[in-house]
Amino acid sequence: MPDSPDTAASDPTPAEPAATDAPSTESQAPVEQTAPAPDKIKTLPKENPYYWGTGRRKAAVARVRIRPGTGKFIVNKREVDAFFCIDKDRKAVRTPLNVSGTTKAVDVFVNVGGGGISGQAGAVVLGLARALVKANADYEPLLRAKRLLRRDPRRVERKKYGQRGARRRFQFSKR
Repeated sequence: MPDSPDTAASDPTPAEPAATDAPSTESQAPVEQTAPAPDKIKTLPKENPYYWGTGRRKAAVARVRIRPGTGKFIVNKREVDAFFCIDKDRKAVRTPLNVSGTTKAVDVFVNVGGGGISGQAGAVVLGLARALVKANADYEPLLRAKRLLRRDPRRVERKKYGQRGARRRFQFSKR
């Protein structure tokens, strides 16, 4: 019976399953979305050559303007690295440009005020992401996937009467 043609056809050789399994696992690898080419940002007329975006975080408000350019990043008339001293904030404000692949393709001009440094960085991120979407709608799925088009609703909780702060109570004295 070992020489019968039915047995030989039903028993695959050990090399065949390994060869068929390898390509199927490679095709299941997650595919990264790539950003569209930065040259898709259209230049605007000379009267108003900017795309605008407004971002808010806590008490901070950022007005962001972008235009096709060489990669300048100015915040309140200072370089971005001079304005944001903390590395976490420096990385955060560049995140929308890195995700969209436009780090060297656009000039960014920001006026930001109110709140503290961390809130201002969050406001710049949202404003920059909104301006990039206005410049090219193809960036929206990428920015939305990284949650850069979402306003952070958290704010400082108000102080309550009869307490030292929002939740902190005065020290209790038994007598």
